[in-house]
Amino acid sequence: MSWESTGEYYRIINTTIRNQLGGLHSAKCVLYSVDFHEVEKCQSNGDWDTIAHTLSQAAMCLEKAGADFVAICSNTIHKVADEIQNHISVPIVHIADVTAEQIISSSFSRVGILGTRFTLEEDFYINRLISKGIQVVIPEREDREKIDRIIFDELCLGIIRPESKETYLEVINKLTTKGAQAVILGCTEIGLLVNQGDVKVPLFDTCYIHAYQAAMLALV
Repeated sequence: MSWESTGEYYRIINTTIRNQLGGLHSAKCVLYSVDFHEVEKCQSNGDWDTIAHTLSQAAMCLEKAGADFVAICSNTIHKVADEIQNHISVPIVHIADVTAEQIISSSFSRVGILGTRFTLEEDFYINRLISKGIQVVIPEREDREKIDRIIFDELCLGIIRPESKETYLEVINKLTTKGAQAVILGCTEIGLLVNQGDVKVPLFDTCYIHAYQAAMLALV
């Protein structure tokens, strides 16, 4: 939902289209950007009904503008994906589903995950992975709090701190000691801080996976 990761989505989608079609090709897309301050305030207050209403209205606008499908550029907001889907006739490309497909195709069955406290502590996301036969390892409570704080207080504001990166790398290491064969970057801003070059364990960056799959779907 922050424009920091929205910018990454736009870059990945257009780069993918250019790589596939060549020349001066770019993506035909409709972007609906919300005020993340309002969304985050609702999250903090547990007002998911307002979030669902706001994002449903946005999705309806996208459909009316001619979108063939909708991608919600946030893992956490998929908590209300089903409610949003009920308001539109075009499909939502679910970020957990496309990530699960990548994990399964890579022959991994046990993965760690980083994300907001909503994504890590509620069942709307992790149960979706489990239903596809993927075992999920989550960080300890203290680490979950650190991850969440860094996302909202730093990454969503475009703040990149070396010490925060080290914190994330330490958590990733803990997840691998618990048997995680790979780790999901389960918040679309995390790729701004940590990438595959930083660790040996395979990373699944949901921002990249989701944006790439959306671009490829648009070419079908």
